[in-house]
Amino acid sequence: MTLGRAETRTISIATPPQRVVEYLADPRHLPEWAPGFATAVDHDHGDIWRVHTGGGPQRVAVRVAAEHGVVDVVSADAPHLGLFTRVVPNLTGAELIFSLFFPGDTEPSAVDAQMAVVGEELRAVRDRVESGR
Repeated sequence: MTLGRAETRTISIATPPQRVVEYLADPRHLPEWAPGFATAVDHDHGDIWRVHTGGGPQRVAVRVAAEHGVVDVVSADAPHLGLFTRVVPNLTGAELIFSLFFPGDTEPSAVDAQMAVVGEELRAVRDRVESGR
């Protein structure tokens, strides 16, 4: 069994958790909150989507368990790789949690750079959901 380096970031959002889950569960919103990753998104089949990235198309699975606040955006071919999200109640609002896993030999500067992007993505989700866009 191989374990990677886990990195998790959170943000508080002044809206009910189910609204955050609904927003994240629609992969067509990816270019809005993760523009560095997704420039466009097309449905493939089932829970599989084709995400157009700067490096070419990638197939992702969007796994949703809304009643548990789960929306994971993972590689369709390697489902242990991707973004794992949880939305939990924070009093009457929500707490959005993003977790990523990196191979143990990933350079610390690369992890730091990716997690800075995650911070921007969290803020973008918060701004979109709170504004009702």
